[in-house]
Parts: sequence; C-alpha cells; structure tokens
Amino acid sequence: MKIAFVVPYVPNQIRTRSYNFIIHLSNLGHEVDVFTVGTGKNDFADAESLKSKCRNVYYYHQPLWRSLLNSARAVLSDKPLQSVYSLQYELVERLKTVFMNWKNDRAYDVVHVEHLRGSEYGVFLKSHFPELPVVWDSVDCISHLFRQAASRNRGLFGRFMTRFELGRTQRAEAKLLNIFDHVLVTSAADKTALLDTIVDGTKPASITVLSNGVDQSYFKPNPSITPEPDTLIFSGKMSYHANISMVMYLVTEIMPIVWKHRPGVQLLIVGKDPSGEIKKLAEHPLIDVTGTVDDIRPFLWKAMVAVAPLVYGAGVQNKILEAMAAGTPVVTTSKAVQSLGVIPGREVLIGDTPADFSAAVLNLLENLEVRCAIGEAGRIHVEKYHDWNEIAQKLVQVYSQLDVPADANYST
Repeated sequence: MKIAFVVPYVPNQIRTRSYNFIIHLSNLGHEVDVFTVGTGKNDFADAESLKSKCRNVYYYHQPLWRSLLNSARAVLSDKPLQSVYSLQYELVERLKTVFMNWKNDRAYDVVHVEHLRGSEYGVFLKSHFPELPVVWDSVDCISHLFRQAASRNRGLFGRFMTRFELGRTQRAEAKLLNIFDHVLVTSAADKTALLDTIVDGTKPASITVLSNGVDQSYFKPNPSITPEPDTLIFSGKMSYHANISMVMYLVTEIMPIVWKHRPGVQLLIVGKDPSGEIKKLAEHPLIDVTGTVDDIRPFLWKAMVAVAPLVYGAGVQNKILEAMAAGTPVVTTSKAVQSLGVIPGREVLIGDTPADFSAAVLNLLENLEVRCAIGEAGRIHVEKYHDWNEIAQKLVQVYSQLDVPADANYST
C-alpha cells in the first residue's frame, strides 16, 4: 500500500505510537510518506532520522508563536484550541497539491491522520477530496481526559483551560466521528467515551481499538545489571498534567507510608520537561528528578519497582508496558490496567489507595521471589499481546476494509 501519514508532531521513540506504526508498516513492505511539523532543532533531527525508516518525510517548521496565534484565533470560534495548535498552512498547501489529481494518479491508497491536533488536516482533505479514504487515529478520547482533568488539575489556569476546552472538544469529537472513514483508539474505555459524544440521529464511523505496543528488541531485560536496593522509578513526560498529578499523589500520599517502613527507599522521576513543581521535589534527599535522558532503559534496569499510580488519564500507559518489557515489576492502579488485559496479582500489582499501593511496593521490595515472578510474568504478557509488528498487521486490515482503489494489493 501507499500510505500518507499525517502527524501533528514529529514521531520519535517518545511519540511512540506513530513512530512504530510508520516503522512497522514500512517493514511489512508498505510505502509510507510522513507529513509532519515541528518546532526546533530536536524535532528537525528526529525528522531527519525518520527518513531512513520510511519512504519520504515532509517536515515543516511550526514556530511556537504560530501555534499560539492559531489558538488565539480559535478562542472566538467553536473549535478546540488543541485542534488548531499544530495547523501549518504550508503543509496544508502541500497536501492540497499532492492530492489534487488523486482520482487519476492514486498517489496514495489511504491517509492516516493522528490525534485531535492533526484532525484539521484530515477535515481539509475530506472536504476537498470526499472519496479519499482517511483514517483518523484519535489515540485517546480527549474530552474524556479533560473531564477527569477538570476536577484534578492542581493549578487555576490548568483547571480553567480544561473546562474551557471540554465542551468544545466533546462537540468536535462527535463531528469528527461523522467525517472520517474509520477511527482508531488505544483502549475500549476511549471507544466508549467517544461513542458517548455522538448526537442522536447521526451515524458515526466504525471505531477500532488498536492498543499500543512495545519495541521488544529495544525494551528487554538486561541480566548483566543488578537492580539497586530500595529503588523505585516513575517515568514519563513530566510536563504532562496527568503525569504531574500522579507524581504529586505518589510523593505526598504514598511515599510517606513507604518511607515509614523503609526509610532509605529512593524515588527516580525520569522524563523530559519536568514542571517547576516536579523540579522542586528534587530538594528531597531521596528523590532524584533527572529531566531528559538519552536512554530510559538503564533507569528501568536499575530500579527494583516501577510505579504508576494513575489518578486520571486515558488510553494506554506506555510507561507500564515499557517497564514490563524491561522485566521491571510494576505497581499501578486499576484505572491504568483496564486497557492492558493484565492479570492483577500475577503480571502487575494493584493499589487503589495509598495504603494498598504502598503495601504492594513494600511487598516487592522485601520479597525477591514475588518481585521476580511479577517481573517475568509482566514481560511475557507484553511479548504476547503488545508486539508492534502484529499491531501494524491489524492496522493494515483496517486499511483494507476501506473503499479504496479496486486494484490495490494489501498483502503483507
């Protein structure tokens, strides 16, 4: 197949979903062209690196001021600010030119558009080329995320923005379900939340749950590294509001109980762009805030336990899958594993209250046999159910069900 992949940020190992879709579709023999935007040197470098992993990459610079201007202009409209934040007009013109003669040249069999931030590109294509097959990967139901964040966000501005965006986002997602030919999400909960946005009397596109995977050639156990005693890790992008909420809950509610029983336990907070609130936690002698790291695996390998006390969120928690793939036992909450299909008590430990969460952490720190069993069972689960190659093949099956050129060959 010839696939146009439109992504409102440059795919990389942190933006793992689009990155792995692109790589594994290419590995399956499909011709993938990526259309994307970025803001700085790191994005440009990631775009250059991506060129070796697919057919073509069309990268357009989007300065921060342009994104902010896009958002400001949208305030008086009914559009979510998220939907226009990454809108880049040179990229729109490129897409218009590429698809101008689509009916004749069939330059692409299908267009794949990722996230609410990329949705405007898909809307543009469907409005100008209605017969063009476009798949929208919503990833998460953003209105579902905002609904949770509206009551959980710690800052006044954050609470205001989530509430400001909530109604707009819910209405926009309902409209988008009626525009695209097929919709993807990462979890059944997100599918349900998207379906809940539908206005009576409308017929939405089919929605397929396509979970995230793990690059198992990259995230795997390292027997040569012995975990450091009494070491916990929390990983993730540390400017993301759901991650900030998790860490603050962890530090203020859970860790005091852990430290009461094991005073020397160290907490590693590993991830890019830590907020000021997170940076301040490094003042505690037992908390290390690393910021951006070149490779997260050494931190996973040296930690005895990975913790992810999800307070609110959507989709699939990649931090959990990566830790499990690395063989690091995980303690998390029921909310975090609803989309993973894991067996609590066997493949992860669950704690939905500070007391239960801290007890699970202490159990793993104190019991080598349990720690090894949970780590190994988690690794096997990820190997079986979260392989990117198999997920990419399921994505091709979704493409093959669309109304695309009759002479297209979708064999993998």
